[in-house]
Amino acid sequence: MAWKWPWRHRAAQMQAQKATAPSQAQKVTVPPSAKMQQGFVALHMDAQARWTTRNYMALSQQGFMRNPIVHRCVKMISDAAANVPLLLYQGETELGDHPLLKLLRAPHEGACGSGFFEQLYGHLLLSGNAYIERLDYDGQAKELHLLRPERVTIESDSNGWPQALLYRNNTASRRISLNAGFETGLSARALHLRLFHPLDDHYGFPPLEAALMALDIHNATAAWNKALLDNSARPSGALVYAPKDGGNLSEEQFDRLKTELEEGYTGAGGAGRPLLLEGGLDWKAMGLSPKDMDFIEAKHVASREIALAFGVPSMLLGIPGDNTYANYAEANRAFYRLTILPLLNRTAQALSNWLCPQYGSDLRLEHDHDRIDGLAEEREALWRRIGAADFLSDAEKRQAVGYSLEPEGREA
Repeated sequence: MAWKWPWRHRAAQMQAQKATAPSQAQKVTVPPSAKMQQGFVALHMDAQARWTTRNYMALSQQGFMRNPIVHRCVKMISDAAANVPLLLYQGETELGDHPLLKLLRAPHEGACGSGFFEQLYGHLLLSGNAYIERLDYDGQAKELHLLRPERVTIESDSNGWPQALLYRNNTASRRISLNAGFETGLSARALHLRLFHPLDDHYGFPPLEAALMALDIHNATAAWNKALLDNSARPSGALVYAPKDGGNLSEEQFDRLKTELEEGYTGAGGAGRPLLLEGGLDWKAMGLSPKDMDFIEAKHVASREIALAFGVPSMLLGIPGDNTYANYAEANRAFYRLTILPLLNRTAQALSNWLCPQYGSDLRLEHDHDRIDGLAEEREALWRRIGAADFLSDAEKRQAVGYSLEPEGREA
């Protein structure tokens, strides 16, 4: 049955009554139950909740670009991880100047290493996937480019193993092989980083999707609050016309009343204006107040769930009412230890396996953990414990804190 607006439905009923009205010569018997139901309208809504679509575009628009909690979580993780420099080792020796380090510091023209990795981690957090394409010239890797996750489709063979990336940009598309060139010694032209997905073999699972309900609740509370302000900060309700004679409003009266309400009592200009009701009209509230809905607490709970999905302590986001950590410093250390370090380690290992074989054997990439400010107190505590260990030699102490056995320029 097609939906009709209430006033249109009222007009249709009046026309139907006129068409089917009996003549004066006819006698109509109305049962008592029907007399009791005159003027009664039942409103019943059984609609399901509407959730944000589970794809990269929707999560980016409704999350990162609209929700301040999601935006801050993604920025905190991507900025913190991108600003930890990469180190290159050959065996136990650190290499300070190498073509691979130059490539990672300037992936392509106009890009810097920190900006490149910030975008990479952003793709990974919002999509669960990050794709890097390598451009080779004369058998050497010269440029690295990130591919937008929503434009990439993974092609697999008959056995289900991924073989290539199909990248679509508007109407154009191209195929990027994922197979290594064994004859040339080059690795695959693209690298696919993905987060664990329990139900998909090829694509990753974004953290924000696990907090999708909390995201929609947080956005809905903000939209409801804005709509409440736009409607003079008054709850929704209904004007009930119940005159003593039992009649109904005519179409002209209904249209005039509707126009007066829209022009005089909606919007910020009508805030606080008293509603003047004529005879037979009464206002009935049809909604819960913010206090009844526990509005503020529901928003804070949704914020904590979003932060929990990303692995960001809610204290770092300024959400009130959280006393999980003794202080801010403890929360900051937990953030780096439980969220940033695992992300850095998996990225360094993937890049090492992909890029290092082109430059020689026994090369590996590692992040410089000593440059992480959030772990400075833990590092100082380690140095104090190692320095106080009289049973260790100087060479063993250096090795225990991650340095070579002897400093450069000094003979063993």
